Amino acid sequence: MASEQRQKAKAYWKENVKYLSILLIIWFTVSYGAGILFKDVLNEIRLGGFKLGFWFAQQGSIYVFVILIFVYVRLMNKLDKKYGYDKDENVFKNK
Repeated sequence: MASEQRQKAKAYWKENVKYLSILLIIWFTVSYGAGILFKDVLNEIRLGGFKLGFWFAQQGSIYVFVILIFVYVRLMNKLDKKYGYDKDENVFKNK
């Protein structure tokens, strides 16, 4: 039983780290890529009177980060249900 719980917890954290990695790569790509690497190309497009590269560097990456927080919460709620950690019991106590 303890071995089964350990495997379940290991699989849970493996998926959690996968989600975190993907979301952080997206955030890095948007903040570094759009704000620095591709700024010259994006600056040819205007958004609300501002160059798009400037907008991503100043505000866009923050908006994307906040959206990714909500995506992470949703993914973690689904993951908790998948592994049975959504119940009201203390799942971290040792047995």
